[in-house]
Amino acid sequence: METIGWRAVALTTFAPAAWGTTYLVTERLLPPDRPLLSATLRALPTGLVLLAATRRLPSRAWWWRATLLGICNIGLFFPLLFLAAYRLPGGLASTLQATSPLAVMALAALMIGERAGTARITAAGVGLVGVSLLVLRSPGHLDTLGLVAAFGSVVVSALGFVLIKRWTPPVDMLTLVSWQLVAGGLALLPVTLLVEGPPPHLDAPAVGGYLWLMTAGTGLAYWCWFTGLRAMPAGAVSLIGLVNPVVGTGLGVVVAGEAFGWVQAAGMLLVLGGVVAGQPGTIARVRGLLPQRRTSVDAPVTEIEEPELLKAG
Repeated sequence: METIGWRAVALTTFAPAAWGTTYLVTERLLPPDRPLLSATLRALPTGLVLLAATRRLPSRAWWWRATLLGICNIGLFFPLLFLAAYRLPGGLASTLQATSPLAVMALAALMIGERAGTARITAAGVGLVGVSLLVLRSPGHLDTLGLVAAFGSVVVSALGFVLIKRWTPPVDMLTLVSWQLVAGGLALLPVTLLVEGPPPHLDAPAVGGYLWLMTAGTGLAYWCWFTGLRAMPAGAVSLIGLVNPVVGTGLGVVVAGEAFGWVQAAGMLLVLGGVVAGQPGTIARVRGLLPQRRTSVDAPVTEIEEPELLKAG
C-alpha cells in the first residue's frame, strides 16, 4: 500500500512541476496583457482534442457537475492565475499560491469530513515558510487587482479539487479532464472576445509557449493531478503543489540568471521537506515508530487509529 502511495505521489508531482514553468513561459514567450486569451487557448483546444479522443459526453446527472468543475478548475482559475502572473512579481504570486494547501485542507474538512491532522497542517505551514524564503522578494508597489486574482485563484481551485473528491467521477480521469477543459474554455471564450477582442498575431515563440502549456502544462498535468486526487487525501495532494515554485525558482536561476543563495536553498529544503512530511506514507511510518497506547494497565496494546483516507493512500 505504501509503494502504491509513493507511486501516486511521483505521478502527481509531474503536474506542479509542469505548472512551475507557467510564469517563465508567460513572461518570456506569450503576448503581454492577454490573460484571458492565454487561459482560453490553454483550455479549449486541449479539451476539444481530448474529448474527440475519449468520445464520451457527460450523463444527465453529470452535465451540471462537469460544468461547475470546469468553471472552478479552468474557467475561473486560469484567468485569475494569468492575471496574477501579469500583475504581480513572480515570487509574490507563488507565495500567495502556496497558501492553497491550507485552503484545500479547510474546505476538505468542511465539505467531505477529511481531517488533515496536526502533521499535515504543520507540513503545510513549513512549506509556506519555505516558499516565502525561496521566492519572495521586496514586492514594491502591490497591485490590488493582482492580489485579489491570486487569492481568488486559490479559493476556486481548492473548491474544485475538493468537489472532485466529493463526487466520484463515473469515467476515467482523461475523460473528466476533457469535460472540465471544454466547459471552462467555452465559458471563457465569449468573455475573452468581449474584454480583449480578437487575438493578436502570434509569433513562433508564442505558438511554442501555448503548445507547451496546452499539452504538458494542461492536458497531461491535469490528468496526473486528478489521478492523484482520486488515490490520495486532498490535503496530501495539495501539498505536492508546492513543487510548483521550486521548479519556477530553478528555471529562473538556470534560464534567467536569477540569484540563488543560502536563503533560497533553505527555502527549497523546507518546501520539499513539507511536501514529503505531509504524505500518507510518511505519516504512517512515523506513527508506526511512536509508542503504542494502552487503554489501561492490563489492557492489550492497540494500534493508533488511522483515518480511512490515510489507509486508502
